Amino acid sequence: MTRELRKYPTEFKEYVTKMIVLDGRKQVDVSRELDIPYDTLQKWVRSFRKKQQEAEKARQNQLLTASEFKELYEAERLKRLEMEEENAILKKAMHIFTQEKK
Repeated sequence: MTRELRKYPTEFKEYVTKMIVLDGRKQVDVSRELDIPYDTLQKWVRSFRKKQQEAEKARQNQLLTASEFKELYEAERLKRLEMEEENAILKKAMHIFTQEKK
């Protein structure tokens, strides 16, 4: 017996794995319904879950620690104070230059 190798589109693979992983469908049922070999489905699901874990790790690495957040907050606060000071100086200069000379 020779097995016929079928190629499945990537979108189809994603759809089927989301049915199993996110919707909670059983692999056996999906395998029977769509006539896909069970071990092929297992590979797709394993790959999908691995990608999900890698994405979650990447997202976690992007989160800031408390000390990093504090540093960013302080830097932003200092920038804001500098801008407010510059703004006040410009307002005073504008007031001086717009006064009528007597």
